[in-house]
Amino acid sequence: MKDIQKQQWVTDVTSVRTDTDLFQQGCVKEITRLNSLSTRGVLALSLFLVVSILAWYGFFFLPEPDAVTAVIGKPPSSRIISVVLLLYTFSAIILSLSRMTANMEHRSSFSHVGYLTAFFIFYYFGKSLEDNYWAVFGSGFTILGVESYRIWTFCAEGISKNREDLEYVTRTGRLPPRE
Repeated sequence: MKDIQKQQWVTDVTSVRTDTDLFQQGCVKEITRLNSLSTRGVLALSLFLVVSILAWYGFFFLPEPDAVTAVIGKPPSSRIISVVLLLYTFSAIILSLSRMTANMEHRSSFSHVGYLTAFFIFYYFGKSLEDNYWAVFGSGFTILGVESYRIWTFCAEGISKNREDLEYVTRTGRLPPRE
């Protein structure tokens, strides 16, 4: 009878050891994932800066606005584009701040780069890029700066929590208590 209890105890200790090992491996994987994710905001901001430089030089690789508008028609006025840019800017910032307060994981800030590039292109084809360059640049830098900070803080909090869990498991040999 004692041999059966001893064998069961050894099995229980082995399963606990395996659970802690699996937990440690999961924490290490999550830390690695969050480390790679934390740079996405800065990468999106860098891509936006490249697009902004191309816009500054007048999108030299695009066809002339007159050639394009002859085919697709007259673009919206710069006033309408500016109103939409203003609405987009406030909406994007509010959405980002709400994600930050809800501590939501949302990785994509590259979509903002696409939308901001579209604003540059609309202004380019409307022949008002020079007058509105700084509006798009300021909006984009603000939106992507907030997004970058949101992504970075989310990842930093996750990394910190996983490191604390790893330290607890290493120190005690047990899984951390559930919250």
